[in-house]
Amino acid sequence: MFLDSSRYRDVRKTQAATKDGRVVNVVTLRRLPQAESEPAVVRGGDRLDVMAESLYDDGSRFWRIADANSELQANDLVKVAGRVIEVPKR
Repeated sequence: MFLDSSRYRDVRKTQAATKDGRVVNVVTLRRLPQAESEPAVVRGGDRLDVMAESLYDDGSRFWRIADANSELQANDLVKVAGRVIEVPKR
């Protein structure tokens, strides 16, 4: 269902019924991984996928940075230059 690099690859899958009675495949809520992190200052034009490529050699792992912070929308982390965010160590 998910790629090996996906944050959802180990999350339990189940089925649920929609309001109109259709049965759909879903994943349950996942526990956020605890990782050692360090602060990083956002620069103008930063993107999470580019940061992840630089840090982890895999831009699709941007979610590691998102999980280390509390924003609901991951891209909000890099909207304001000068903001300090947490970046998990490799």
